[in-house]
Formats: sequence, C-alpha cells, structure tokens
Amino acid sequence: MLAKIEYKGQYFSVHLNQPIDISIPMQNGLQNPNAFGISAPVFEPFKAGGFIGSVALGGSVNCENIQFNPHGNGTHTECVGHISKERITIHETLQEFMFMAQLVTVELNQVGDDHKVLLSSIKDVINNNTDALIIRTLPNDTTKLTQTYSGKNPAYLQEELCAFLSAQGIKHLIIDLPSVDREEDGGALAAHHAFWNYPASPRFDATITEMAYIPNNILDGLYLLNLQIASLQTDASPSKPILYKISHVL
Repeated sequence: MLAKIEYKGQYFSVHLNQPIDISIPMQNGLQNPNAFGISAPVFEPFKAGGFIGSVALGGSVNCENIQFNPHGNGTHTECVGHISKERITIHETLQEFMFMAQLVTVELNQVGDDHKVLLSSIKDVINNNTDALIIRTLPNDTTKLTQTYSGKNPAYLQEELCAFLSAQGIKHLIIDLPSVDREEDGGALAAHHAFWNYPASPRFDATITEMAYIPNNILDGLYLLNLQIASLQTDASPSKPILYKISHVL
C-alpha cells in the first residue's frame, strides 16, 4: 500500500505495508525492561465462581486480568500530566498521531558518575523541519528489551537539550532510555519540566516516549511516525511508535 504525503509543501511517499515497530512488547513476568523499582507486569486469568478465563485451564475463552505500570514496564508515552498538579491525561492531549520524525544516533557522555545525552551531541544534526525526534543511544543491543534499570543510575538527557528541543518546536520526543531525567534527582525532573515548559507555559500537545528500542539496522534519517497509544485517561499509556521509511520524494 503506497501513500503519497504532503508535508509543509514537500511531497513524499511511504509504503504503509512496511511498518517498523520500535516498541518493546509487554508480557507477563520478568522478561520486560524494568525501571524505578516498579513491579513486573502480571497477566492472569480472570476467575469468578466456577469460571476461569483460560482455555488451557479448562475455560471456554481466554480472559486475562492485566496489572502493570506504564512508567516502569516498557515502551510508554506520557504527557505533561506526568508532572502537573492538575489531572491531565494522555488521551486528552495526544489528538494527532502521524508526524514527520528524525532518528539520530548518539554516544553517551560521562559527566561525573552519570551518563548523559548532551545538547552538543545533537544540536548540529537536528532537522528543524520535523515534529518528532527519536534518539538512539550507544551502545545499542537487544539487552534493552529486558534491561533492569532500577537502582543503577541509568543514562538520561541533559536539561539544556530538552529546553532546546522545546524551543525548536519538537513536540514528540522518543528515547530508548527509561527516563529523560536522572533516576534519583530529588524530585526535580528538570528535563521533563524543560521539554514541556512547565509550569510557565505548558506544551499540552507535546509528548515524551521512553523505553523504545530501535534496532541497529534502522538507519538514521527522516521517517513518518505513527504514535499509537491506548485510550487511557491517565498521564501515560503503553505505546507503539511505528516508523515508515520515506521511499521517494516527489
């Protein structure tokens, strides 16, 4: 299926039957990434009286209860409601789902005991004619699919970088790290605040997606992004960012 797209006066085409999924599927148990000491997801059959929601266990249908926390259990997309006093939900704020996105790969920089993505690593390579930025950090391998980050001070983004992205009009930020902020920062969440420009002038239509995974065979460059979420009235949702390679500029 070939779609022809017009974006800011430019025309390009994408094959919609060739999606590139950069989410980490959530599953029952420990074979998921984990952050902030949040418990692993639990998928278990619903039980009521003599009914059990498992065909394998004798039930007529499969019907599972699922317990998870999107912030610690895998790929998720969050809105400014993550840090606001007011209840603001991802369902209310994310109203468009297709964006022009740029993928960039960066080395982490060691600053004291921390590892960060710095503004200096990205500033000169950002395409200002996009809606979204996807940051892949090195080293990059499949351990990110099940990495336990809790208590290990994982890498994060420099506050100045997030402020720059906000000023540049980047509305959607996708990273392969558990958070744009330091695991323990005394509750400051400086990078979150800088990206959403909260509380001075909140960017309600901006999102942050964390714990994505971008395999090495996906090349840096421009893509069409489809950012999919569940319709949950809370600050964050498990999400499924899908990329489409731009195959031809018309």
